[in-house]
Amino acid sequence: MRFALLDRIVEVQPGVRLRAVKAVSAAEEYLADHFPTFAVLPGVFMLEAMVEAAAWLVRSSLDFAPSLVLLKEAKNITYKSFVRPGDVLEVDVQTRRLEGVESEFSGAGACGGKEVVRGRFVLSHLTAAARGPGYEDTDRHIVSVMRERFRALQA
Repeated sequence: MRFALLDRIVEVQPGVRLRAVKAVSAAEEYLADHFPTFAVLPGVFMLEAMVEAAAWLVRSSLDFAPSLVLLKEAKNITYKSFVRPGDVLEVDVQTRRLEGVESEFSGAGACGGKEVVRGRFVLSHLTAAARGPGYEDTDRHIVSVMRERFRALQA
């Protein structure tokens, strides 16, 4: 996970739904270039926030069995408005299909009750150990770190 965008998990119903929030701060480095005179959260980060929420839903639903949960496909992503510094992006993802190696979700993001992004996406569930022998410790470490992050996001 290159970015950890979500600030807090508000609600989790394993296998069903997860809601989370991301407060957009003017101090975030990427906003300086996007755009210099009209800072907005990049659309791909709105998608990433939904993907992160769905990845946490996968982990909580499968007892953190997949150490890696990665975006495989994004479908019908629609951006409806800008998200600016000072806004709070409220993300809601719902399970469409959840299986051992892959899952599909629908998601939406809103600011102040107004929908700003919507879409569907497919996530792949992987383990480092699937690459071959010797990666089991890597999986255990990743799962340990992810469990701790999950607890912190729910605090």
